[in-house]
Amino acid sequence: MWRSVITGTGSYIPTEVKTNQDFTSHNFYTDQNEPIGVCPNVVVEKFQKITGIAERRYVASHLTTSDIATLAAEEAIRNSGIDPETLDMIIVAHNFGNVIEGTIQSDAVPALASRVKHNLKIKSPNCVAYDILFGCPGWVQGMIQADAFFKAGMAKKALVIGAETLSRVIDMYDRDSMIFSDGAGASVVEYQQVPEDGSGILASCARSHSVEEAYYINMNKSYMPNGDPRVRYIKMKGRKVYEYAIKLVPEAMKECLDLCGVDIKDVKKVFIHQANEKMDEGMIQALFKLYGRRDIPEDIMPMSIHYLGNSSVATVPTLYDIVRKGQDEKHELNDGDIILFASVGAGMNINAICYRV
Repeated sequence: MWRSVITGTGSYIPTEVKTNQDFTSHNFYTDQNEPIGVCPNVVVEKFQKITGIAERRYVASHLTTSDIATLAAEEAIRNSGIDPETLDMIIVAHNFGNVIEGTIQSDAVPALASRVKHNLKIKSPNCVAYDILFGCPGWVQGMIQADAFFKAGMAKKALVIGAETLSRVIDMYDRDSMIFSDGAGASVVEYQQVPEDGSGILASCARSHSVEEAYYINMNKSYMPNGDPRVRYIKMKGRKVYEYAIKLVPEAMKECLDLCGVDIKDVKKVFIHQANEKMDEGMIQALFKLYGRRDIPEDIMPMSIHYLGNSSVATVPTLYDIVRKGQDEKHELNDGDIILFASVGAGMNINAICYRV
């Protein structure tokens, strides 16, 4: 039996820590450009209770998204032990390209994957490098695509990266700006012959809802009164996103498990997009409810949002790398464990992968 197996992982955790206290001097406005009417301290306190975020990481001024994608990729390649010249594909998931410090302009030509390939000094023209724009679920979708290419006989080895520098596209006058952060996670995936109970991707699924949901997360002008309407920042309809995710992400996760005949009781860990602690907890509760269960294992969901924030496409691969390498004292993985990767984000898009370690 042939399966897509993760043979190496890596991540880059930015060095600059931004605590919630740093936001208490901000003046926050509504989407109608009116003062929120609550002092920043109260806004920040309420924010932490809802999201669970106490601090987040921003990249240093000299780094770009493709730079940190390269750093995560180098670690994943070292961890896997492969020769990078043997890679057939490099897939980089992001949403904003390279945004230079002090600007708000996206630079995605050439593709970030091409830049990563250049940085890694890979000469083989048979290593195809391309980007994927799929909102926060981008890294998971990149894994799904690599698996599809493997099954089609078009590749055997891929490098899948999720990287983002959201700190450069946030509106400091919008309280939602406190959610977002920077980071990069990478994985080397190889198509290998394994026994029936061996490692690899067991099933996957993806969904897109783009009617009324298409603009739940979008780019729009600053909330600052008299701000320049030509400059766009990441914006989110938080309540809409929450309601959408709570209802539809659990259904996608169950669909994925059903495709490979795995029961929820056999899932050891769920690596879910780190967007909002209450939302993530709600999605897990809803997933178990679909199985008629309320006894949710306390250790099923690793979390990094408390200290890393929401780094979009980087949250899932970064969290997996941390747990896989034993860097989270509350969680561990063992050979044969069945896990779920799942994410939700702009589009609106949802996906999930069932994987045996």
